[in-house]
Amino acid sequence: MTEIIATTDDGRFRVRLATDEHATNPRHDYDHLAHVITVDTHLGQYEPVDKDGGPLAEAWNRVSWNRWKGIETFTRWASIFHNAIVIESRPAHGPVSLWYLMREDAEDLGMLPEGYLDAERKEYEAWAEGDVYGYIVEEAVDWVRADDEGETMSTWEEVDSCWGHYGYEWATAEARRALAFYVGKRQVVAA
Repeated sequence: MTEIIATTDDGRFRVRLATDEHATNPRHDYDHLAHVITVDTHLGQYEPVDKDGGPLAEAWNRVSWNRWKGIETFTRWASIFHNAIVIESRPAHGPVSLWYLMREDAEDLGMLPEGYLDAERKEYEAWAEGDVYGYIVEEAVDWVRADDEGETMSTWEEVDSCWGHYGYEWATAEARRALAFYVGKRQVVAA
């Protein structure tokens, strides 16, 4: 997928959005505070979101024999005995999972723990669904044939790109910001 997001009024710059075919799993390659327990409701069809499930994984193993009642039991237990915040994720395609944040990890967030958990969950689900993009800022380049000055052509040349934007909305906003930077840079150079 490649899509032109915006073109400048004079037609000299444009920014395209393309699917990031080599996006990294944010749960494996980035630092995060949330822990994730994958609830195996599909008999092993899905890989665990996190390999170890975090510090409360053993407690989940004790109540997981009852997959549906176990979620409610685990959530209450984690909240009462560990002051953990737990959110449940049930994506249309993918495993049911419990995302939790321990109290000591949530103390210095500067935001609501539920919001932080939801952001980490959305980032992972964007990766799992292939909703990761890169933008390419291009400049129009005019070519004049050396032996015939009347013959010209224009092509697009890449001036910047950035990959690994999880989620279409964020990728689009960053692409527009990058285009605005190059338009502003060009105006400063011309002045």
